[in-house]
Amino acid sequence: MNSIISSDRDPDGEKTLQVISKAGKFNEWMYKTISPFCSGKILEIGSGIGNISAFFIRDGKTLTLSDLRSFYFGELNQKFGSFPNLERTIILDLVEKNFREKFADYEGYFDTIFALNVVEHIEDDSQAIMNCRFMLKPGGIIVILVPAYQKLYNQFDKNLGHFRRYTKTSLQQLISGNGFEIVHKQYFNLAGILGWFVSGKILGKQTIPEGQMGLYNALVPVFRIIDKLILNKAGLSVIVAGKAI
Repeated sequence: MNSIISSDRDPDGEKTLQVISKAGKFNEWMYKTISPFCSGKILEIGSGIGNISAFFIRDGKTLTLSDLRSFYFGELNQKFGSFPNLERTIILDLVEKNFREKFADYEGYFDTIFALNVVEHIEDDSQAIMNCRFMLKPGGIIVILVPAYQKLYNQFDKNLGHFRRYTKTSLQQLISGNGFEIVHKQYFNLAGILGWFVSGKILGKQTIPEGQMGLYNALVPVFRIIDKLILNKAGLSVIVAGKAI
């Protein structure tokens, strides 16, 4: 495959991923929320250091890892390279010029594509979803998780390179407008709103504090119950799954 390799490092993004990597309960909660929609040949967009990839690999799902930045690939290959259910690791930019020509080998190839906390980094999010549709088989599933509520946009978002935050309605419109039938939609992680607001908006922190993430991770069993009690009607993130039509 031909592709453009980005060697630019992302210090705030790397630090955030490292902090989140220690939050095993939180990562597994996110995985278990999206995994019912993921089957067959699966492509993860924006694998980073593999915080969520690890659960797919552990459960024997056939997975292709991808990221825009090449410097993550050493860690990904070290962690998962020996597993037979890792199909490949590729450099992939969802809004790369001439995407369909450069990634022609993947036209209609995947059964599932998921992107967690990725699409908000892409200015032309519609083009990104359209290119995901190109790589999916007919009837294939896309699963997108992004930050929720523009009112929560703060220093964290700026440092991480977020263009926007979404609502359930705006994310649904983005996905359905690019060739998908919506099969699932929900908010995720209500309790995270308070920590995000206080640390990013009031205290003006540059990245997620490690101690705060550790405490949050310990309380995940309680937070999961809270989400169930409110029927996922609000949360720090929003998740939408669509079926390619």
